[in-house]
Amino acid sequence: MTEAEFAAALLDPQRPVPAGLIRPDGTPADRRFDIYRNNVAVGLTEALRAGFPVVEKLVGAAFFAAMVGIFLRKNPPQSRIMMLYGDKLPDFLASFPPLAAYPYLPDVARIEQSLRESYHAADVEPLSHEVLAETSEAVLLGRRIRLAPPVRLIRSPWPVHSIWCANVDGGPKPGAGPQDVLVLRPGFDPRPHLLPAGGGSFLSLLMGRATIAEAIDAAGPGFDLPAVLSLLLSGGAITGLE
Repeated sequence: MTEAEFAAALLDPQRPVPAGLIRPDGTPADRRFDIYRNNVAVGLTEALRAGFPVVEKLVGAAFFAAMVGIFLRKNPPQSRIMMLYGDKLPDFLASFPPLAAYPYLPDVARIEQSLRESYHAADVEPLSHEVLAETSEAVLLGRRIRLAPPVRLIRSPWPVHSIWCANVDGGPKPGAGPQDVLVLRPGFDPRPHLLPAGGGSFLSLLMGRATIAEAIDAAGPGFDLPAVLSLLLSGGAITGLE
């Protein structure tokens, strides 16, 4: 029996108990392995339930448990650190046939995964408001913004911020249309923020190392730069100008 065979049998209840597993008295350890296999599946399911509560709420607890049972057998943990397990769940949801009528779910899952990643990201001292205020507009436009590690951007053709808020904060019923979401962590509690029109394009280019001027051009007419910069500053998202 190899380690790979043991791991494969551990996550697949259809596989036989690996040969060579015996109890202290020398008899086969089939029942003990089955118990252990069930405990592993339950533990991984609970980890995913804790990480994706809105997804579970939207699909229902029973469906969620059955769905992640399929997911975890195709996507076992790649690290002993379980706090971020589930990074592949959004892509799995996008390709899971029973969810074809719910195309917004993968992006809802991306918000939840981004919140988890943001929470565990490194701490970096943010840029002071004074430094930005003292930089002339001409100089500022030619600079690149260095963003803090907790910052995450989710761009979606669906109203995923409204869906998340409706299920977490009791917000109003979601409407329709695309929404770009920025996850910020000013302290220890990351939150998703709805970006104004053009904000997603602006942030996407900044993350790609564009200058502020280049990012403004991509954002298009009517883009509210002061509103987005204020959001970044209040969220401790800017750590430097380059």
